[in-house]
Amino acid sequence: MNAVPGCAFAVVTLCSFAGVALCAGPLAYSQAVPPQVPNSHPEQNQQESAAGNPDVQKLQTQLAHDEKVLQDWPNLARYHDENAKLNPPMASERRVVFMGDSITDGWGRGQGSKFFPGQPYVNRGISGQTTPQMLIRFRPDVIALQPRAVVILAGTNDLAGNTGPETLDSIEGNLESMAQLAKANGIRVVLASVMPVCDCFKLQTQQRPPAKILALNAWIKDYCARNGCVYLDYYSAMADASGLFKRELTYDGLHPNNAGYQVMAPLAQKAVDTALSQ
Repeated sequence: MNAVPGCAFAVVTLCSFAGVALCAGPLAYSQAVPPQVPNSHPEQNQQESAAGNPDVQKLQTQLAHDEKVLQDWPNLARYHDENAKLNPPMASERRVVFMGDSITDGWGRGQGSKFFPGQPYVNRGISGQTTPQMLIRFRPDVIALQPRAVVILAGTNDLAGNTGPETLDSIEGNLESMAQLAKANGIRVVLASVMPVCDCFKLQTQQRPPAKILALNAWIKDYCARNGCVYLDYYSAMADASGLFKRELTYDGLHPNNAGYQVMAPLAQKAVDTALSQ
């Protein structure tokens, strides 16, 4: 059979182009899309990304706090070591334990305040706590220290629902239980009124309604009168004519500043003296 010159040229030409395409194709692809390098440290990259995210940091802080609370809800560990180092009181020592929340916790530890210099008084306040938490730690943080008297200031965080919703009856029951435990162990009881709040700096009255504070204080005063306890009335000295925290005595509408603690100190001392003289 005779060859067709034009067809032969076409075949050679197509093969030539095909050869170039086969050779150039992979090269062109490799230049356009770099090969993927596997990530050998994915967890490290995630941690570095999270470290710069304020929302993640806030969540991690909250999770760490929640885990601590779950492991030690009443925070018995807070004063465990200090309690172990505290020697039993001398026979003539007028030891007094102040049990409470952040208002007690901050006394002598912030705002430039002083916590009864020269007196054998023991601060066992823990910020944010409610009466059920204090009731659990009442034995190691109060009874075991063998004081002559205890000053209990509690209830404001219960009203705010720090450890869940509580009724006034529940709060009153916890205060009564602490008073009964103290009296059963020969410890004189001073029950303090719940402090007023104000919206001077931030909203406080919504979580701690003044009407509920008044109702709880009325019960505390009546309980003291009926059960031989001393009523320590902080409220009247710290509240203005409207029943709100005096602006000049607080730094946030909930906690006293140094001037506030200066008002509270002689009231507390007078109540302690009354209790120890009974």
